[in-house]
Amino acid sequence: MSILITGADGYLGWPTALRIASQTDDRVILVDNFGRRNWVEEIGSVSATPISDIETRIEAAEEVHGLSNLSFVEGDLTNKDFTDQLLTVHEPHTIVHTAAQPSAPYSQINGERANYTQHNNLQATRNLLWGLEEHDLTDTHFIETTTTGVYGAPEFPIPEGGAVMENQGERDDVPFPAMAGSWYHLTKSHDAANMRLAHKQFGIPISDVRTAITYGTETDETAADPRLATRFDFDYYFGVVSHRFCAQAIAGYPMTVYGKGEQRKPFISLEDAVEGLTRLALMDPDDREDDHVVYNQVTRAISIVEMANTIADVSAEFDLDVEVEHFENPRDEDETHKMEIENERYMNVIGEQRQDFEEGARDILGTLVEYDETIKAHEDRFLPGVLTE
Repeated sequence: MSILITGADGYLGWPTALRIASQTDDRVILVDNFGRRNWVEEIGSVSATPISDIETRIEAAEEVHGLSNLSFVEGDLTNKDFTDQLLTVHEPHTIVHTAAQPSAPYSQINGERANYTQHNNLQATRNLLWGLEEHDLTDTHFIETTTTGVYGAPEFPIPEGGAVMENQGERDDVPFPAMAGSWYHLTKSHDAANMRLAHKQFGIPISDVRTAITYGTETDETAADPRLATRFDFDYYFGVVSHRFCAQAIAGYPMTVYGKGEQRKPFISLEDAVEGLTRLALMDPDDREDDHVVYNQVTRAISIVEMANTIADVSAEFDLDVEVEHFENPRDEDETHKMEIENERYMNVIGEQRQDFEEGARDILGTLVEYDETIKAHEDRFLPGVLTE
């Protein structure tokens, strides 16, 4: 019996792999092509936390946590022959699919990167879904981290997946329309549709986990040894807004809030995201709500300015003098949008929130003060000027 984790070298995939492996005797197969490392290097940045190579990580996992059930396979899931071989050799009963080019800004740089993002993300998912059908593995639970970005920013509360449409007096439940705002986010809208079709045609059980903006530097497992650290990106292209704010605080720059910053975005801590994926991966089939479920992987919506002010307050605990400054917004967005998003299904999975944003900011800053030289050496990657390149 085996569990397959794609994108297992990444920010979310690696700590998820560690937690799953610590809670099962099944073989946990890690798959990656090290794309994230290459993309970040390409745009001239680096992970703030030093990240070990995969061999060192696995050795440390066994030494520190006693995990002898981790194996690694290097390969590109857009290659159908590789994907077919992977599935036929390991015959996973569960796939946690976190592999993707995850950056909206990267996908917007030019047409080449937009094309790459769409091909990479969609082809990998299609190869996995069709591979399960073609190799008689349609009982495999397919869990994918998509994104809350597929919803856009509607004025009404965002449901957990579906919507109700009414026309000429008739009502029906329909999939939420794709309202993505970037070429990356649209790949996840297409993935959601492809997973729905694979469930309908092949009967594959699907958990579409729509992941919110994720913050944090560590989980219990990764914090146990520096060799187990997950990556932490802080640049404009791959670092989420909360991570960029923390990097600015460490480097002694004001936090750059674009526009009013009153718009709310969905957030979740790394700890809460890892816990949910782990519970879904190890859940007994009889305990799953249905064979095709959408989860909003979010604990709360936070405004950008609230987030900046929270980080500024916590920064004082580390003797950092941080200010919040507003800059002209380069994005076309409603700067006062009060997002509401339902998350009852996901909260039922994890039970309760494990880390709120203030605690997360404290953990992030506590980690980053150790790597301030790395951050200061790459400050051109997160200051507003990078937007004009």
